[in-house]
Amino acid sequence: MSDFLTDSSCGVVHFVFFTVFYVRFLCTDTEMSDLPVNPLVLIGVGSSFAFSGLFYRLYQEKKKELDKLKEIPIFKPDQHLVKVLKATPHRRLQYVAVEGLVQADGEPLASKFVPRSFGVVQKIAVEEHWKYWNSLTRTWNSQTMNRKETSNSVPFSLISPGAYITDFYVKVQNPLEASGSYLERVYHKVRQAEKDMVNVVLQGLSGEKPVAMEESEELLRVGSTLTGFGEVVLEGGEVMRLQAPQDGRSFVLVPGNHRSFMERHEATASMWKTLTAVTGLTGAAVLAGVIYDLVGRRDDRSK
Repeated sequence: MSDFLTDSSCGVVHFVFFTVFYVRFLCTDTEMSDLPVNPLVLIGVGSSFAFSGLFYRLYQEKKKELDKLKEIPIFKPDQHLVKVLKATPHRRLQYVAVEGLVQADGEPLASKFVPRSFGVVQKIAVEEHWKYWNSLTRTWNSQTMNRKETSNSVPFSLISPGAYITDFYVKVQNPLEASGSYLERVYHKVRQAEKDMVNVVLQGLSGEKPVAMEESEELLRVGSTLTGFGEVVLEGGEVMRLQAPQDGRSFVLVPGNHRSFMERHEATASMWKTLTAVTGLTGAAVLAGVIYDLVGRRDDRSK
């Protein structure tokens, strides 16, 4: 990406020099000091084309990513997946997507802060915010310290949405090793430090003072929809397991169903495509206006 940005910057410079040369050609009988075109306009036009090229590059990358995602087979935890696994060598699918509802295999985790809220993966973070006196700049500088993060999980499976019989399910192996923002923040609070006259005096003398304590909790809720990307194996004829792929590909868990996941990627691709068109058309319109104005001035002087 950095190489592309460098190439885009060079393209801006070359474009500006070319445009200035062309404008000078149109105004051969006018001193450059009387040039009716603001150089900043030329730089703006060049930047528009450069950004258009950058956005097009991002669009192409996202489009390639989308094409690869569309090649990944999508399954639900049902009898069809069992049949497919039994028909494959070693009863293994190397890289697929599995969509289902989260169900704890045993007792779920209870939220520490939210009553009657249960999950299968829990992450609690606590951190302190302090301020320290900088004698050189004579200001208080903020700093975060003593961050403590704990993660817990219990065995869970994915079941098919709307299924009344849960004979078919996919166990999720080592979910804490998976990437993806699949946890939902269920609690967040910032507790301000108490202030009194004695503490204010002591803090002024020591050059440090507590500001606040921040607490947050994230859960993968029981009953939420989850889509996992990884390797699926069939064990013992009926037990299906989703785990990290052996070929090194990413083990990913994403919230929501597969369709919503794809729609988010398609929206990103559409955004880069729109920005490509807008910046390119803007640059072309401004450039056409500049050239049209210069040609008109040249014709007026020739009459």
